[in-house]
Amino acid sequence: MSDKISYEDIKPYEKLFTATPAFLLERFAKRNTNFVLKFKSKVESFLDGLDDNQKKKLDIVLNSDTDELQAVMADAYEKTNIKQYKILANPKYKEFIQININEIENMIK
Repeated sequence: MSDKISYEDIKPYEKLFTATPAFLLERFAKRNTNFVLKFKSKVESFLDGLDDNQKKKLDIVLNSDTDELQAVMADAYEKTNIKQYKILANPKYKEFIQININEIENMIK
C-alpha cells in the first residue's frame, strides 16, 4: 500500500462525499464549520466499522498535508465532475479541511 492517498482510495467512499448537497457543503466550508462534530454519532459509527486496511488509509489521510488532500479532491473532481470534490479542492477552504481532520484525529485518540 502506498503512503499517499489517491482518487482510487477515496472512490469507494464517494457516497460520504456526496451525502451533503453541494450548496450546504459550501456553506459549511465558508463558515469553517466543524462538520465532523455536527455529525459526531454518524462519524463515530463509520469509524467503528472500518477494517484494518481502511484504518491504514485513514491514518494516511490524517497524516497527509492538506494541500495533498486537496490535490486528490481536485483529481477526483476532474474524473467525476462531482461538485463536492470541487468545493473540497478549493484552497480557500483549507482551514475547513484542517478543522475537520483535527476533529477526526481527536475522536480516534
